[in-house]
Amino acid sequence: MRGAVVAGWGNSMSLFEDATIAEAEGAQKIWARAAGPLTLAAIVFASCLVGIYSRPIGFLAMVWPANALMLGLLVRMPSAATVPGWCAAAAAYVAADLLAGSDLFKALLLNGANLVGVAAGYVILRQIASTRAGLRETRDLARVILAAIVASAGAGAVGAIANPLLFGGTALGGLTFWFATELANYAAFLPVVLAAPRLSQMPRDWHEFRSSLASRNVMPEAALGLSCLIAIAVGGQGALALPVPALLWCAVSYPVFKTALLTLLYGCWALIVAASIFLPAAGALDENALISIRLGAAFLAIAPVVLSSIMQSRESTLAQLHHLAAYDQLTGAESRHAFFERARRLLESRPRSVAVLMIDVDHFKRVNDTHGHSAGDEVLIAIAKRMRSRLRPFDLFGRMGGEEFAAIIPDCPRQDAIRVAQRIRRAIVEEPVGFSDGKTIPITASIGMIFKDRPGTDVIDRLLAEADAALYQAKLHGRDRVVVSSN
Repeated sequence: MRGAVVAGWGNSMSLFEDATIAEAEGAQKIWARAAGPLTLAAIVFASCLVGIYSRPIGFLAMVWPANALMLGLLVRMPSAATVPGWCAAAAAYVAADLLAGSDLFKALLLNGANLVGVAAGYVILRQIASTRAGLRETRDLARVILAAIVASAGAGAVGAIANPLLFGGTALGGLTFWFATELANYAAFLPVVLAAPRLSQMPRDWHEFRSSLASRNVMPEAALGLSCLIAIAVGGQGALALPVPALLWCAVSYPVFKTALLTLLYGCWALIVAASIFLPAAGALDENALISIRLGAAFLAIAPVVLSSIMQSRESTLAQLHHLAAYDQLTGAESRHAFFERARRLLESRPRSVAVLMIDVDHFKRVNDTHGHSAGDEVLIAIAKRMRSRLRPFDLFGRMGGEEFAAIIPDCPRQDAIRVAQRIRRAIVEEPVGFSDGKTIPITASIGMIFKDRPGTDVIDRLLAEADAALYQAKLHGRDRVVVSSN
């Protein structure tokens, strides 16, 4: 009876634990669904307050980051691009205006323009996957520019209605003023959000960003700051263009994200500092002059980011071409040309010794003839990986052609080099190469080796020829062996 009670208590505890786990999982799912919308709403609310308190009396905000930040976050955070996310952002817009003292009608109309613009831009940008962050592809940047223009036009369309109702202006004035203001803010803020390093790839992307921030090449940044000071001293609306050469210098010197950050700083300077200095006092602000400054700042901000994206794409293409030229695409070993170049540089550095190995897969033609060339490729990939794993990171390893490989082991005693060669041979022979269908192919390899103390002026061609002669002896005496040249 007591045992039954204990068992019953154990079952009750199990049910309690299961219920607790289920509740915890349910709460976690709820939070996962709510995290995106809440994060979006918090950022929109805070950025709205920044914009509200930058407004000159009787005008729209000099800097309004909320729309660009919301649009960028919708792309970067798919969990926020939901009906709850849009509703939370809309509530944040209205709450910020009401907190700042606006009446409900004005808050709804102004923020209706904001949401229409964001929605129009999102229709264009939603085709950019969140995993393609960084604006590394120029086609993505072209879409960003189009989205900024479409979003600004959407806000301008509502501005044509709001301007007569709220400010006593004209519909055309509302259209142009809203469009220019939104375009300037999208051009300044949106590239920063979209080019920011991905949190899911933080170790790599953030390391690149920190490296760019810590770059010793600070001259472009210094030139940008100095040119902004000179522009203030010169004055006039044309002075907005004085920092452009420095911005372009930044674009060719830094990654896209850092360039976008510097461009954002320039955009804020142009919209706040420059406007307050180049234009009359706040009570006599000229709307046409503001439109001119904001359009100018928008298009000036676009150019450096475009150039930086093109430069980054070019560097990526060059790196890919260099990799194609330097490495064998099948096995990942260095190509013949790259191997010879690195070997020559190694010998020029006068190492204490070098061991040169020529490695050839035994009866490889039989593998191709019996199992097919695709199986032969799999064999080469597998044994190249095994060979590379038996060498040190700084040892040279390349594919000379077909089933023949070469390795150079510098600064290694003779007996140790022989043991390395034997390890490579055993790594190949001791484990047959397996395939996805369950079949295996036993493989052996022959290795010829030449060892030189103080190689001096020896050329790599002669060393490889001597190692190849030793390889021929290994083949002649039965294969699956290491032969060390006596030269």
